[in-house]
Amino acid sequence: MTATPGTATPRRIRAILSRLRKRFGDLEPPRRGDPLDELILTVLSQHTSDLNAGRAFEQLKATFPTWQRVVDAPTIAVADAIRSGGLADSKSPRIQAILREVRDREGVFDLSSLRARSDADARAYLTSLPGVGPKTAAVVLSFALGRDAIPVDTHVHRVSMRLGLVPPKVSAERADRLLHDVVPDGLRTSLHVALIRLGREICKAPIPRCRECPLKDLCPTAPRYL
Repeated sequence: MTATPGTATPRRIRAILSRLRKRFGDLEPPRRGDPLDELILTVLSQHTSDLNAGRAFEQLKATFPTWQRVVDAPTIAVADAIRSGGLADSKSPRIQAILREVRDREGVFDLSSLRARSDADARAYLTSLPGVGPKTAAVVLSFALGRDAIPVDTHVHRVSMRLGLVPPKVSAERADRLLHDVVPDGLRTSLHVALIRLGREICKAPIPRCRECPLKDLCPTAPRYL
């Protein structure tokens, strides 16, 4: 089964996922947390490692035991609390804006109401919050709400283009919608986890390790490196 860029089909995606399961084993999402906690943690994870984001989240909660205290604090104090996560001066006002909006809409700092909404409605709600894009919304849908979503982070974006699942040079936002439409129902979160593992361990930037890849005969990019 060979492929050219942009030739994603459900059959091919199932074949890719089957091989990645054999290579990596369990493809369950790494966490299933409270939706608001997950949202703030995902904001902190942007442009940094999961380890750094986790440290920043823990420090934020230790410094400000309630979300109300985060909102009431000077922005510089919030930035200082999340400094280990990187880009603290831009993330801190975004976090405060999100929290204010959630409180104003819900009356409390709680996004549990999303559990009763459809996938489309929950996604629309999340992306209407300040600074929340498709990737962040998809993480909350998948990891906190147990929905069938495929967050497109830097690894998923890079690997899906190399595999020809989306066209070359497509934006991450556009890739999000293309992958959502082509990946069969029930497989999106597993594929997200699989592509992240592949991107971190084998399909690296800037040079992939194609000789080690279980998908090299399915990948239109592999011949350049073999």
